[in-house]
Amino acid sequence: MASTLLSHVLFFLLAACATFSMVQAGDPDILSDFIVPGLGTSNITDGNFFTFTGMRAILNGPTPPSFKASKASLVEFPAVNGQSVSMAVLQYPAGSVNPPHTHPRSAELLFVVEGSLEVGFIDTTNKLYTQTLQLADMFVFPKGLVHFQYNADAKNPAMAISAFGSANAGTVSVPASVFTTGIDDGILAKAFKTDVATIEKIKAGLVPKA
Repeated sequence: MASTLLSHVLFFLLAACATFSMVQAGDPDILSDFIVPGLGTSNITDGNFFTFTGMRAILNGPTPPSFKASKASLVEFPAVNGQSVSMAVLQYPAGSVNPPHTHPRSAELLFVVEGSLEVGFIDTTNKLYTQTLQLADMFVFPKGLVHFQYNADAKNPAMAISAFGSANAGTVSVPASVFTTGIDDGILAKAFKTDVATIEKIKAGLVPKA
């Protein structure tokens, strides 16, 4: 990768600082210092509970074949429960896209650490806001709005770190939620002003390859 390990560590620290600035609009306050699932706080004797090592393999590993989001949220890192913070490392092979989606419980602050990205979101008046981000640029996606990222470089990968003001921001993929959740083909055909055959072709294209 073009970036060194030290550079990635520094980027992580910067993104983490940005995350804490988002806490004001995050999850409800808790009534203890932290939450330990199924245990009392007296059972925590060292820093292991507050440590997440799941990102280590990413920095020196190969570029994935398709877009990949590696999360450190409530599911993967229980220590963030009640802390109104979470993060994700987003990897974009050349020409790949993170399809339109929303995060219903948090805004997203994206920080580019490798390559460049085309990004955008749509507000509630259906206005599209786009930008081309370069290395070390940041972009905020407002809470709940549909947004996307695209690596337009046909040869080089890109990487970004996303910070969220919620331990469980949630992700609703627009293509998946519309076309793979069992909504009747006839309803979709009417909604998109097309025919059932077209809807079936779209659905077939979204089926994961074996």
